[in-house]
Amino acid sequence: MRKKVDERIRSLIENGVRMRHRSMFVIIGDKSRDQIANLHYLLSKAVIKSRPTVLWCYKDKLELSSHKKKRAKQVKKLMQRGLLDPEKVDPFSLFIESGGVSFCLYRDSDRILGNTYGMCILQDFEALTPNILARSIETVEGGGLVILLLRSLSSLSSLYTMVMVWLVLKLLSLYTSSSFLFLFFVYFVFSQGDVHERFRTEAHHNIVSRFNERFLLSLGTCKSCLVMDDELNILPISSHVKSMNMSSIKEEKHASGCHDFLFELVVGQLVSIEGQDLLNVKDQLHDVFPIGPLVKICTTLDQTKAVSTFLDAILDKTLQTTIALTASRGRGKSAALGLAIAGAIAVGYSNIFVTAPSPQNLSSLFEFVQRGLRALKYEEHLHYDILRSDASDSRKTAVQINIYKQHRQTVQYVQPRDHQKLSQVELLVIDEAAAIPLPVIKSLLGRSLVFLSSTVNGYEGTGRSLSLKLLSHLEKNSQISAAGKNDCHSVRKFQKLELKESIRYAAGDPIESWLNNLLCLDATSSVPPLSRFCHPSECKLYYVNRDTLFSFHKESEIFLQQIMSLFVASHYKNSPNDLQLMADAPAHHLFVLLGPVDESKNILPDIFCVLQVCLEGQISRDSALQCLHKGRLPSGDQIPWKFCEEFEDTGFPSLSGVRVVRIAVHPSALAHGYGSAALDQLTRYYEGQLSHISEIDIEMKEETTLPKKVTEAAEKVSLLEERVSPRENLPPLLVHLQERLPEKVDYIGASFGLTGDLFRFWKKHKFVPFYICDTPNNITGEHSCMVLKPLETNEMEGSSVCSPGFLHPFYQCFRQRFMRRLPLCFQELDYKLAMSILDPKINYLDHEPLMSSNRERSMLMKLIISADDLKLLEAYANNRKEYTKVRDMVPLLAQCYFQEQLPVTLSYLQASILLCMGLQLHDVTYIEGKMNIERQQVLSLFRKVMTRFHKYLYHVLTEEFQTSFAKQKEVELLPHDISMEEDLEDGAKRVRKEMNQENVGFIDPKSHLLQQYSVVDREADFEHALRSCTAVSPGTLLSVKSNTNGNGKSGSKRKARETTKRKRGHSTGSKLDPMA
Repeated sequence: MRKKVDERIRSLIENGVRMRHRSMFVIIGDKSRDQIANLHYLLSKAVIKSRPTVLWCYKDKLELSSHKKKRAKQVKKLMQRGLLDPEKVDPFSLFIESGGVSFCLYRDSDRILGNTYGMCILQDFEALTPNILARSIETVEGGGLVILLLRSLSSLSSLYTMVMVWLVLKLLSLYTSSSFLFLFFVYFVFSQGDVHERFRTEAHHNIVSRFNERFLLSLGTCKSCLVMDDELNILPISSHVKSMNMSSIKEEKHASGCHDFLFELVVGQLVSIEGQDLLNVKDQLHDVFPIGPLVKICTTLDQTKAVSTFLDAILDKTLQTTIALTASRGRGKSAALGLAIAGAIAVGYSNIFVTAPSPQNLSSLFEFVQRGLRALKYEEHLHYDILRSDASDSRKTAVQINIYKQHRQTVQYVQPRDHQKLSQVELLVIDEAAAIPLPVIKSLLGRSLVFLSSTVNGYEGTGRSLSLKLLSHLEKNSQISAAGKNDCHSVRKFQKLELKESIRYAAGDPIESWLNNLLCLDATSSVPPLSRFCHPSECKLYYVNRDTLFSFHKESEIFLQQIMSLFVASHYKNSPNDLQLMADAPAHHLFVLLGPVDESKNILPDIFCVLQVCLEGQISRDSALQCLHKGRLPSGDQIPWKFCEEFEDTGFPSLSGVRVVRIAVHPSALAHGYGSAALDQLTRYYEGQLSHISEIDIEMKEETTLPKKVTEAAEKVSLLEERVSPRENLPPLLVHLQERLPEKVDYIGASFGLTGDLFRFWKKHKFVPFYICDTPNNITGEHSCMVLKPLETNEMEGSSVCSPGFLHPFYQCFRQRFMRRLPLCFQELDYKLAMSILDPKINYLDHEPLMSSNRERSMLMKLIISADDLKLLEAYANNRKEYTKVRDMVPLLAQCYFQEQLPVTLSYLQASILLCMGLQLHDVTYIEGKMNIERQQVLSLFRKVMTRFHKYLYHVLTEEFQTSFAKQKEVELLPHDISMEEDLEDGAKRVRKEMNQENVGFIDPKSHLLQQYSVVDREADFEHALRSCTAVSPGTLLSVKSNTNGNGKSGSKRKARETTKRKRGHSTGSKLDPMA
């Protein structure tokens, strides 16, 4: 049955072709595929050129084969079954067989970058991500069609209403005791093409499709979009097309006759100022070779200036120069590069290499290289040949051009990672650089001339990485070189170009405006200025209600654009998928740090900081054991699963935590403390220090909202009568933290790309690292790092699982693993960052108690170093050996020192040198360049380190050796209780007393002991004794005999006194006269 097509459909297509604007059709129904041929027929009649090419994107099942021979087999089987009448021609089959249709899987959509099509078909809406939506729509040229196919729906609101499905899941969870079975059911129901699958976790699985709701509401505001059913009946959501003036379009078309609409547009542009400037530039460069013939191909003034700048650098032949060309999609970046390559061939460059993520991305570039060569009077097969790829996935794309008009010249494609093949390159061209990992681009920048182009509006996911990281670094170094601070030959020169005028479609394209607003692609140009700077302590953190934020109200859209502008301006990993994650993920929440609120004014205060957090954890022990047993971790819950994998701890995933996904500060308020203030308030909020609301109030609010959604879903009208509009009676957009009950969490963590500034920020807030990825990120070249901080909540006081000190043993285990991996995976890591991660103890005081006994330390030192090594270390410390002789001992000594087994005090610079030499295994030349110190100073500091190590090792080993001998009795010298004079006096008294007791018998005159020695005749006997002795020795005792008379008595008394004196002198020893 034939049916007349609505005149508004035909008029929209013809109007888009005339204005070079794209048109969009959303077809709902099971037979929507049959209308593709009709729309393609209308487009073919409107354009005055060859049949428009078609790009068909799908998830995994096409319901027809994309291969011609396989399609013929399918048709034959249908004919054998009687399901296909060969006499009745199927328009869709004719459309497919006519050729010009390219099929592409959603997962391979990066292959279409840089290509241009007349029609783009998107099926499998449930698997369509914002990234794929933006990437595919931007390949459509001006006047082309974008067709979105949806299956049958009872109403448009069913795209974002899932209440009844989740009620079934809730009921199922009540009857299933195993959470693993519940997750399996969820996966079974929603794994069939559900784009929300990656958002669900074991504890958070209730999806609210806010992004789909906003997408559907935005279709009603797009002037070039029609929503229809599979019979081409326009739905009420597209009521805005009633204001379209069809008669004027038809009259202009008939008045133009057979003229080309594109030619009319060009003539109209030439009348404008920009068109006149473009014409003047082309006239001025008409006779200049090779610029003149090439700029004739340019269609905009921006593109002409870019090609002219490229050719100036080519003619100057300045090496170590980088020219970066950035722009949005459809501005002619690849065409400008292709024309520049053609000019380099004409100048005489021999080795030209081009690179891109895949050869398909260079189809436009090689096409314009050929157009440039033809403009320069080069003919194919006579002056150059084109080699095409034989790979099945490259689809016969050009990969090499060999030129032999003047001499041997080559334009060749190389893989981005084959930088070793660029030794002889003269000109390197990098197209679609935003889709190439940042470290790979850095490795490609050699001593040659480099042209670089990329899209930086963010929907490829890495554009901001290029602008925030590489381009800013090159521009900074170029400015330093221009100022004369560095040698101009050692720094690359840099120049940045930007294209603003669109080429693929005309300016003011409604589809471009709609897509930019939907996905916040132009958020970088909408960063709100700050009215005033307040102190961070005056700012307050607010919770953002996502239902209101994505409701598509005017005020909500302005606030959403401001939030996304801060994220895009602060982070280099941005993509439209992040917008859907922020909207639909059940575990994600938003917080904003606002200045003081003036209640008298009905305006939002300035946004200083935005926080996106994700709730994680609450994973059952059975799920953790099963995942560890299988060795595969599910998506989501990054910190719990990574902690469980690293330390084999199945108890940690059961805890609940919050992960800071992104934290963005206003570009004008960086390094002013706003990020720290936001993080501090967030920590206090989850510790329960800010909220003053009870759990009963929260439960009452939740009970009143669920039946309302069920009632709204039940009262939906039919598809042809439904009028979709933004929801009303929404909750407030911003909620003060005191009015919201926080989720019960045990810790707060973060995952980020490891840089010195970021790590210092998290370390300042007492976050502890527990994981660093061994391999760097493919986009940024940075290692992923995860940090944790236990929270001090009331629920944790009686629990030891997540007490504030529970993380210390895990951190020590992480430090040991990190030290062992430093020479293997982190050799190029900055030594300052490595020192900050290890946080070693380098100052040991003498009065600090040692952790181990002398015997344990000596045994450990014997295991570390032998006696021969100690002698060698002593020789090096005494400057008798070279550094190379002790280099093999440095890694072991460094390991022991940073494990705090060698308590030796070092300076920060000495410890850094030890880390570079011992753990990262760098040589002195590397350290000299990194630390900017002289080589002799490095060796001198290293020798001091080895000297201190030798002293400590020698002290420990000799101390243990001395303890093996018997200890001598030590004499204790204590002070006397009395003075020296009193001691001498007391001693004298004791001596006198003893002498008196001994000489009692000698002193008594009545004693007869001495009578036998008396001499009676003293003088005669004495003279006789003298005559009988020839010599008298000095110590000889002489005795004289005396009588018993008076004289004798007196002599006896004298002898007795002399004898007493001699005895007293003999008894006192050295105290008396030694000669007595």
